[in-house]
Parts: sequence; C-alpha cells; structure tokens
Amino acid sequence: MDTLAGIRCYSENVDTSPVKSVSGLRFSSIGGGLRSLKVLLPCLFLLFTFACKRGPLKQAEMMYVSVPQANLRDRVSAVYNKVGVVYAGDKVEVLEKQKRFIHVKTKDGRDGWLELRYLAGQDVADGFDKLKTDNAKTIVQAHGTTRAELNIHLTPDREGDHLYQMKEGEKVEVLKKASAPRGGTPKQTVKPIVSKGPVKKADPAAQAEAEKAKTAAVKPTDKLAAEKADEPVPMEDWFLVRNSQGYVGWVLARMVDIDVPLDIAQYAEGQRIMGYFILNKVPDEDKQVAQYLVLMAAPRDGLPYDYDSIRVFSWNLKRHRYETAYRERNLWGVYPVTSGIENFGKEGDEPVFTIQLKDETGRIVPRKYRMIQPVIRRVLLPGQNEKTDPKLARPEPVKKAEGAGKKKKK
Repeated sequence: MDTLAGIRCYSENVDTSPVKSVSGLRFSSIGGGLRSLKVLLPCLFLLFTFACKRGPLKQAEMMYVSVPQANLRDRVSAVYNKVGVVYAGDKVEVLEKQKRFIHVKTKDGRDGWLELRYLAGQDVADGFDKLKTDNAKTIVQAHGTTRAELNIHLTPDREGDHLYQMKEGEKVEVLKKASAPRGGTPKQTVKPIVSKGPVKKADPAAQAEAEKAKTAAVKPTDKLAAEKADEPVPMEDWFLVRNSQGYVGWVLARMVDIDVPLDIAQYAEGQRIMGYFILNKVPDEDKQVAQYLVLMAAPRDGLPYDYDSIRVFSWNLKRHRYETAYRERNLWGVYPVTSGIENFGKEGDEPVFTIQLKDETGRIVPRKYRMIQPVIRRVLLPGQNEKTDPKLARPEPVKKAEGAGKKKKK
C-alpha cells in the first residue's frame, strides 16, 4: 500500500512543463508566420499592381535608309569619324533622337549617327511592301531607262514619301501611268466659319449701292489673282516602275526614256511613245526581225487616258524595212495592253493583242486583234457585236466629211 501511494504521489508530482513549453513554441511559431504573411501580402499586391500597369516592354523603333549610301558618324559635329556605311533599304534601330540626327544601330551591331533626312519610318516601308505585292502580276507595258538619279516615291507626288533611289541609266519596267498637279498636291485652306446673327432683310437700294462700292474697291492685283485661280492646274505624268532589284514605286514619266528601237521611234511623228510590245519575229536572211505594236499619245502631260492611238509595224521582207500594217487614232485607251500567240486551228498560230478602250457609255471594253501577216483583223469576243455595241469614246470630236449628208445634184 505504501508502495502504491508512493507511485501515485510520484506521478502527481511529475513536472509536465516541457510538454507545455513545446506546445507553446509550436503556437508561437505559427503566430509569427501569420504576422509575417500579413506584412508580405500587401507588398506582393502592390508589386503585382505596378507590374500590370507597366505592361509589356516597349518595342524598339525601326527606320530605313532612303538614300543610295550614307556614312555612320561617331559624333554629331562638323568633324567626325566614319564608323560604317549603310545602303538604301537597310533597316536600323533607333537609339536616340536629336533635331537633325538620329543615333542608330545596324543589323550587324554597329552604331553611329545619321542625318534624319536619310531615313524613313516603318509606315513608309510597309507602304512600299504593299505596292510591290499589289503589282506583282501587273503586266509590263514598256521597258525604259532612267535619265538621272531618281527617287522612287510611294505616291505620284513630288512631296510623297520615298525610300529608294535609282541611278542614272538604270533599266526599269513601266507598269502604270498617273497624272498629278505639278509641284505636288496643293494644300486646301479651310476658311473659318463666322457666326452670324439673325438674318435681316436688306434694303434693295442699299444692297445695290454696297455691291457697286465693293466692285469699285477691288484692286487690279485681286482681279489677277482671281483670274489665276480660275486657270487649270498644270499637271505632270508619273510612271509606276519596277527596277532590277524588284523595288516598285512612282517616278516622273519625263525622266524615263522608253527603250523602243530607233527604227520604230523614227516613225513617232511627234507623238509620245507610251508602250510597245513585240508581237512576233520573222526571219530575214540570217536574222530574226521583231514586229511591234506601239502605243502613242499627244506630247503633253495630264491627259485623262494612257494612249490615244495604236500602230502596228510589220517587216517588209522584200524591201527590208518597217511598214505600217495597222493604225487607229483618236482612241481613249488605258492600260493594261496584252499580247501573245494564239492557235486558230487550221490557220495555225498567229500573234494577237488586246487593248482596253472607253466607249460612249463610260465603260472600259476590251478589243482583240489578230495578225494575219501582214494584215490586222479584229477578233470579236463573247457578247460583242460590231453593229449593236456602243460607239467608242473619242478624245477629239469627230469631224464630218465635207459635203456629208448633202444630196448630190443630178
């Protein structure tokens, strides 16, 4: 009994403080973690919010060299060292901008300063890419040679954006023609709108006197300015061309010489050659001689059509010279003109060409022709009828023959 009582007393006097301390340590650790988390969560929230507001990193600005060649400078000053060379169409990254100069980095990692006027923006480059894509299948109307260094413009306008240049004597393909005001598109001024009060009925006598005084007050210079404003705006022609590098853009038409052979050009008779096509070639002794379709127009800019006459030159095998096989004048002709060889069954393969003409209704209609050496004959397309088709539009009024419509005296 005494032993059991001792055991009971011992168990009751056992110190359980270590267990309590371990439990207290556990709970205090958890409490400290919660307090730390309460402080950390607001910081994480603020950091996340700031990151969302910043968004993605800004993309580097790119520009393109718009001159044949330019030197990279190491500094912006009158005296500088050349650190590299860039060429037309090269893509560069913009690092820094100043008033007249741009700090750029090339694709091979070189950096330097370029004059702003030597560069064009990404929008200009995208415009030229679209122009090239849109005209990838445009039919070539003529081949030509540049008379001097030319800027290739994005639009037919002297003030239009340009990105590339062509050298003097460079070969080009002529694709289209357009006309624009000489010296660039004039800017229209918007007159301010003047607020008016209630409209009052004017005294007829007083109004007449006011108009008379206003007319008398007009200065001679004002009259000359008004007359000048009524004059037609001088126009100039542009060609859409493609060069040997594949660049497509607009250049002044008068700065491109059409590469028609001299044997044909001598028969232009003062007309401007707007296009030409080789229909076929015929053998003459030991050589092959080309036969041509030539498009011509009056020698002035701003005409609303691309050509107003066509002429076919055939080769005379006996006289060894070119002769006119067919000619048609006073046409309202537009690009594109096509040519080729077509099979006519038993008659064999023969040259053909198709021109686009405007009729009296304003529609553009195709007209097809075939060459039966050396005669030219029209080929009626499906739905065409010479008797019922509308007449062709004529740039110049058709003059009636003298005495036409008059009855002959018996």
